[in-house]
Amino acid sequence: MGTQITIENLVKVFGSGFNAATAVDQLSLTIEPGELFFLLGPSGCGKTTLLRMIAGFIDPTSGSIAFDGKDVTHEAPNKRNTGMVFQSYALWPHMTVAQNVAFGLNVRKVQNPEKDSRVLEALQAVQMEDYAERKPTQLSGGQQQRVALARALVIKPAVLLLDEPLSNLDAKLRNDLRHQIRDVCKASGITTVYVTHDQKEALSMADRVALLRDGQIMQIGSPRELYRAPESRFVAEFLGETNLVNAQPIISANNTPHYQIEAGQFAGPSLAMDDEGEPITKDEQPLLSIRPEAIRLRKQGEPNTLPGKLLETTYLGETAQHLVEIKGCPPVKIAEMNPFGSTSAVHPEPGDAVWVEFLAGDIVQIADQ
Repeated sequence: MGTQITIENLVKVFGSGFNAATAVDQLSLTIEPGELFFLLGPSGCGKTTLLRMIAGFIDPTSGSIAFDGKDVTHEAPNKRNTGMVFQSYALWPHMTVAQNVAFGLNVRKVQNPEKDSRVLEALQAVQMEDYAERKPTQLSGGQQQRVALARALVIKPAVLLLDEPLSNLDAKLRNDLRHQIRDVCKASGITTVYVTHDQKEALSMADRVALLRDGQIMQIGSPRELYRAPESRFVAEFLGETNLVNAQPIISANNTPHYQIEAGQFAGPSLAMDDEGEPITKDEQPLLSIRPEAIRLRKQGEPNTLPGKLLETTYLGETAQHLVEIKGCPPVKIAEMNPFGSTSAVHPEPGDAVWVEFLAGDIVQIADQ
């Protein structure tokens, strides 16, 4: 079940001449059947334009889009069998919930009892069957969002498209609905393409993520792959917080990779190789990405630690974020779980000398782009 989406060399240019703007630039990707696939990126990166080309609302300048091998590049939206959930929900205020959900079935001339059965099934999938006779104005924002999802699901689309459906909701409701939407999409087996600029939505919901910038894919993979193994500075900084450190590589006698900064040495990832298969030379300083949670505060004298000075601490409840000055690199952010709890080994105050450990297995060498 589910539809494979194949996109090849897709281009969309708005305007012409000096006013021409390329929103999507030679983009190619394959979305597998039944996959919950996220298009993630900053405003203006081309993700919504790409989604609307998949839906058929925007005609590409060049390139192709295929559903299960069938070319739909220039096919009208109503011929593609896609369901769309908009940011604004777009519910009819004069209709009941059930009537809103049934709208697509009426257009397709589905008759009772099948119509009523499919409406009930869709409402049950989003846990809204008890609200069938209410009007949208009698619902909360989260309930309206679920009705919009049911309306898209009831037509049994080949592809479900969601355009930032949670952006109008408060933080707690967004968090609750993330799990519901993922459960519904995976239970239905429908191929789903979801646009967002919210990294937490993508990390918590997606099977795979394509991170876009300037109409191009910067990296594609599972949430874990993108977060733990970013390939560039842009990916590392966009997905969560990170510390970027330029360090001198050192090859020890036993070939264990170490890196040198002014404060001292620390173990790190294996050295990158050049085109001839030789280790990176000593006069080069690769860029390392070190996540805040990959750094630990330690006691003085412990092995593999670097000295520093605590600049400030921000208490965030389950975590605390420390900002530490370490010679030879920008101030380093450190995330401490269960801060100041019974298991905390160190309780520094701003201005105190501290010792930190970089966890070698969580350090990633990246491209500076």
